[in-house]
Amino acid sequence: MLNKIIKRGHKKVPKSEIPDFSRNSGNVSTSDVVVNHASRGNMVINSIANPTVMMTSSEPSGNSENLPLFRDVPISERQVLFFKKLQICCYQFDFNDTMKCVRDKELKRQSLVELVDYVQSGSSSSSSGKISENNQEGMVKMISLNIFRCLPPSTHENTGSENVEQEEDEPCLEPSWPHLQLVYELLLRYVVSSDTDTKVAKRFIDHSFVLKLLDLFDSEDPREREYLKTILHRVYGKFMVHRPFIRKTINNIFYRFIYETERHSGIGELLEILGSIINGFALPMKEEHKLFLVRALIPLHKPKPVAMYHQQLSYCIVQFVEKDYKLADMVIRGLLKYWPVTNCQKEVLFLQELEEVLETTQAAEFQRCMVPLFRQIARCLNSPHFQVAERALFLWNNEHIVGLIAQNRNVILPIIFDALQKNIDNHWNQVIHGLTVNVRKMFMEMDADLFDECQRQYSEKAARATELEEQRELRWQRLAAAAAQGC
Repeated sequence: MLNKIIKRGHKKVPKSEIPDFSRNSGNVSTSDVVVNHASRGNMVINSIANPTVMMTSSEPSGNSENLPLFRDVPISERQVLFFKKLQICCYQFDFNDTMKCVRDKELKRQSLVELVDYVQSGSSSSSSGKISENNQEGMVKMISLNIFRCLPPSTHENTGSENVEQEEDEPCLEPSWPHLQLVYELLLRYVVSSDTDTKVAKRFIDHSFVLKLLDLFDSEDPREREYLKTILHRVYGKFMVHRPFIRKTINNIFYRFIYETERHSGIGELLEILGSIINGFALPMKEEHKLFLVRALIPLHKPKPVAMYHQQLSYCIVQFVEKDYKLADMVIRGLLKYWPVTNCQKEVLFLQELEEVLETTQAAEFQRCMVPLFRQIARCLNSPHFQVAERALFLWNNEHIVGLIAQNRNVILPIIFDALQKNIDNHWNQVIHGLTVNVRKMFMEMDADLFDECQRQYSEKAARATELEEQRELRWQRLAAAAAQGC
């Protein structure tokens, strides 16, 4: 019988105690069962029909055979030994009970270590011999049996709260990680091995396998997501046939996150993979890639937890603009569309990203969007939250942006002059006051005549506003007097 593979008893530990299992992934140069959350329905693993390897998830009886090491048997017998070790690794264990099946757990762990070493040494030594196709198929099925499982309910599902955010320093860890890590390491070594024939391996690492691999990115264990990121990155680089499917599936994950759930643990890792993918896009850029920018990447600014993955998102956005500078206008207008209204920390992130985009923006694209852009910047300059106002004023520390502003000062200064003057007259923070004075002085040195004209218009508007206020006050006084006489 199949064991229950919903993880129980996940403990939380400080992030500082999590060992670093990251891998140097490098840059990319070159069905039917879907893993779901436990709360969205249970997953049943179908029996795997294979004449060579019989998979099982039941725990062993305790009479497991101690197999010899690969180096202790002749090369001609190693494929049979490989098959036997795969069988041992097909057993599933309950890691919530640390005293249960201790010997069998250790036997499986040792077998996994040997399998990893065997696959890893195959590309550097001819003594191991290549893995047969049947054993490759059995290995991928063993890996599938171990890693493709029902993920536990996420934190907010356990508490019933809709607004609780996962604490970044207290991730939920997978109790079976001592084995799971080795299974992921085996998969990684198989994918990157120079002995792995892509034409053979793509029969086992097919679309169904990749789809289930992508579903696992919702795992709350950061160690698992790190392995998944590295493995998918290498799969994308090695299996060209899977590239469109991987991009489309990531699109679908983003769509569901943006428009339905706003909850997913692996958005940051998926964006890291996409950063390398975008970096390898050929020019001129395909329409498919531009649509991905408009329909998926830019709307990713909308969800509330954008701060969790904003660094990776900003990198992807800037990569697009660096690839094709004509996309700058589209990107800036997209940022303005999703500009936060009440979340000041999110607004600071948007201003940081805006500066990175403007650094790669050319004059023609800047002119198309500068009016709505500086209307928003003017609102940021007058923000009572000093970090927002400060971050907006820091835009004038960037030489490229100052150059674009200087070329279009006749349009930009009249838009933001009132905001600058209000900061000097009324802003509560002295740092903001000082930065505003510096920006104001910069405009004065750019074009004294234009500055004087804006100053004159501001004084006229202020005088008219004072006059209107006096007239309004006078009308109220007359109404009050008339009401008093009527009594």
